[in-house]
Amino acid sequence: MGAKSMAPDRASVFLAAAMLSMAGYAAAPASVPAADAAGKAATATPYPILFATHFPIPNDFATVGSTFANHLAGVAVAGRGGDLHVRYPDGTLRNLTQEAGYGTTGANGFQDHNAIAVRDPAMHWSGTRALFSMVIGAPAKQFELKPYRWQLYEVTGLGLGESAAITKVQNQPADYNNVQPAYLSDDRIVFVSDRPRGGEAHLYPQRDEYESTFSNTGLWRLNPGTGELILMEHSPSGSFNPIVDSFGRVLFTRWDHLQRDQQNDEPNNPYGCFNWSSEAADAIATPSRTEIFPEPRVLVNGSGVNPFTINQFFPWAINQDGTGEEIVNHIGRHELHGYFDRSFTGDSAEQAFLGATSGRANPNSVQNVLMMREDPTVPGRYYAIDAPEFFTRSGGQVIRFDAPPSLNPSDVVVTYGTPRATASFVDNGAPVPPEATGHYRNVLPLSDGQLIVAHTSEARAATNLGTRAAPNSNYQYRLKSLATGPSGFLEPGATLTGGIVRTISYWDPDVLVNYTGPMWELSPVEVRPRAIPAASAETTAAPEASAYQLEDVDPAQFRADLAARGLAVVVMRDVTSRDKADRQQPVNLRVPGGVQSVTGTGTLFDIGHFQFFQADQVRGLTFGAANPTAGRRVLAQVLHDADALAANGPNPDGPAGSVPIFADGSVAAYVPTRRALSWQSTAPDGTPVVRERYWLTMQPGEVRACDGCHGVNRKNQSGAEASQAVSLAFRKLLADWRVASGAVFSNGFE
Repeated sequence: MGAKSMAPDRASVFLAAAMLSMAGYAAAPASVPAADAAGKAATATPYPILFATHFPIPNDFATVGSTFANHLAGVAVAGRGGDLHVRYPDGTLRNLTQEAGYGTTGANGFQDHNAIAVRDPAMHWSGTRALFSMVIGAPAKQFELKPYRWQLYEVTGLGLGESAAITKVQNQPADYNNVQPAYLSDDRIVFVSDRPRGGEAHLYPQRDEYESTFSNTGLWRLNPGTGELILMEHSPSGSFNPIVDSFGRVLFTRWDHLQRDQQNDEPNNPYGCFNWSSEAADAIATPSRTEIFPEPRVLVNGSGVNPFTINQFFPWAINQDGTGEEIVNHIGRHELHGYFDRSFTGDSAEQAFLGATSGRANPNSVQNVLMMREDPTVPGRYYAIDAPEFFTRSGGQVIRFDAPPSLNPSDVVVTYGTPRATASFVDNGAPVPPEATGHYRNVLPLSDGQLIVAHTSEARAATNLGTRAAPNSNYQYRLKSLATGPSGFLEPGATLTGGIVRTISYWDPDVLVNYTGPMWELSPVEVRPRAIPAASAETTAAPEASAYQLEDVDPAQFRADLAARGLAVVVMRDVTSRDKADRQQPVNLRVPGGVQSVTGTGTLFDIGHFQFFQADQVRGLTFGAANPTAGRRVLAQVLHDADALAANGPNPDGPAGSVPIFADGSVAAYVPTRRALSWQSTAPDGTPVVRERYWLTMQPGEVRACDGCHGVNRKNQSGAEASQAVSLAFRKLLADWRVASGAVFSNGFE
């Protein structure tokens, strides 16, 4: 799917979303006693199920439940009237938020200042308490505009006969949206927030790399007791739904969209794109619209370079200390996608990637991987949803894959749980094939092997069958059991509730909206105790451990010095080496006078420098007005962080923001932290050769090492194994640091 192919009318949708979300008004449902709804369902579960009900908003662009920009709290995008419920194994329901005194139960369900919406429950390891997000308040009268924010809360008293109590999580960012929390192994909290990367209010909101819609800024870690707040992972287009798996990893979905600004490509600049002079509060709006990384999105005649776009929601992992960010098990487009093009048009060694003929182990391509959950009965097995980015409320196909940390990425195989037809939607007017069994989201594997899922039988695109004043979504997500049917695919079974019906009215804020009908049932979690995994953390591989010893450097002292300076170090052992599956960028690479990795025919590319880019919020927008709109989009800018540049020293023969590639193909460089970074190798004259396709974030004190540029799964392009050489570049960096720091060791390093 192209970056623009499924988008609604961008100008009207973007403006509407901007007005509604920033002003803070939204659609308001009401809280009415859930009681026993329509009776108890037949499905028995081994433990209670905690879940959230949502007002069924028909639109699916930057609203709660959408694939992206789903963190906003205005009433039009996150309707009121939902609650936090627990459903016991015999089908009994409790409305926990209402029991604890939250929500509105006024006449005709009118949503006022007490109105609530809830989302994202996540269980504690003990099984006795849970985190969730809640927004409080709705317009009390027509045209009333107020800001609203999702905040984190904790609920206790989940057992039968107990009393529900809800408390607000202390020390969280108060003026921003905080959603999708999870407990870490030490009871700190990882969550998604739209707080600016460095807390700079003038940069709010961050805008994504697609439509410049409001985005979250990534994963944050909070110690509620001390107030310690750390950006674990900076995401220019947003990260979603973190979980902690049984191996202690934080797994999440990230929107990977590192491409040039498609709005800037429009003729006559209808969006008013411009570049700020910097991220500073006193930056100047310049007439420049220049972009420098990666390749252009549209063909530049005579350049010999194919246009580049990327648009995917992929599964990522990070350690609980924020280090080691990478796609789960280092899988990527070669393991999951069906097609993408090569970089250079004139290099016969490069090929377009065709998954079906690539010889990979995985026969089943997917576009996106959303809402991952680990199977409690099979550690390292994950269920997820492959859904289109629009029109299904994040509903799509149930998929499954195994990826324990020990599994080589080449061996990761995706299994289709529901038919492939459920990964998209049926066009209006077209017949619905029998295999299009609706849309699925929030799949939950239970401790007894059962599967629970939020399901709608609707196979077409999400739409409003009613009016603005009387909305009627054609999607009705209900919690259901999921089991293998006669077709061999998973099929929806019995509902878990008899339906939770509400009567709701609210100002939108111009029109009084009225709704009576079922609420969506989403985000189920199993209320049970779990073993607390040891937190995953950064480790030092043998080649880098050898470098410390050879240069008489204490690694702990070195990392402590990096942390104190807010820096990290990246190490590549041989950037001429690339995984054999990746023939979409240059594969015949040579360091002049040094190492080379060459296979077959094609162009031989000399590489001499490694250039870094940092994610700066410098792209502004103006919609026909003299004053720019709030917030900024990230653009890749040449590394200019003063501390990193000073630590690296000059590279007079290379492009700005670069370090030299050593004769052994190795690279080592100081880089800034808690800010997304990317990079490319260049020819000796600075011409780009191999470009990174993702943003990566480092933590202070992190030393991040990899074997090459696109690390090797088993063999590289010339049939060699992943490099285990001790990097000359890293040795030089360590030797220079030891001299500059005046460090003297007596710990056996020699």
